[in-house]
Amino acid sequence: MAKMTSYWHRACLLFGTAFLLTACAADIRIKNVQEVSKSADTPYEKVLVISLFKSFDARRYLEKEIVLQLSEMGTDAVASTTMMDSMTPVTRQTFVAMVDKIGADALLLTQLVSLESVGTEKNRRPEATYNFRPTYYYNVWSVELTEYIEPPGMEYAHSVVLATQLISVFEEDTVWAIESDFRIHLDIDTTRDYSNYVAQAKAIGKQLSRDGLIAR
Repeated sequence: MAKMTSYWHRACLLFGTAFLLTACAADIRIKNVQEVSKSADTPYEKVLVISLFKSFDARRYLEKEIVLQLSEMGTDAVASTTMMDSMTPVTRQTFVAMVDKIGADALLLTQLVSLESVGTEKNRRPEATYNFRPTYYYNVWSVELTEYIEPPGMEYAHSVVLATQLISVFEEDTVWAIESDFRIHLDIDTTRDYSNYVAQAKAIGKQLSRDGLIAR
């Protein structure tokens, strides 16, 4: 698979970038950056799904959802993270071995290509406790107010672009590529919203089907 060498080099350069698929994403805008190649041996029936992100959990979540989407469309798909763990080297040789093991005819690879973030400091809502005690005087009470204020938190607005490429095993080259552009707002109390992985997987699967790359 010599033609894939430069591709994997570019992918590994981006592997160290953190993946921020958390909080609530807005509408996903899909742009074709490479139309279906005339040499594409479509439709593909056995796809190895790969995500290249710093977080192994993020890779596993997105791959799982993409596999579910492709399976619902009648395409046999396997997530690379089901055949490796966080210590497995993320190298070309690792994925080539997976292709041979499952007999894949295509690789679907997603990676982060752009991330812009803006953070805003926000004060948290204080909590208070009240203690009421009667005094020796008629209808006079002693009131103690204790207020607890947490340190300020950060809210983030992220602009994210993911690139997804389909690589034909037979052609040993990329036959199709898209970019998905979306916005994320992460408030003070939000940790992770798994629905974003589902939304991304649906968008990718829908575009693959629309472009005739997988069985419908």
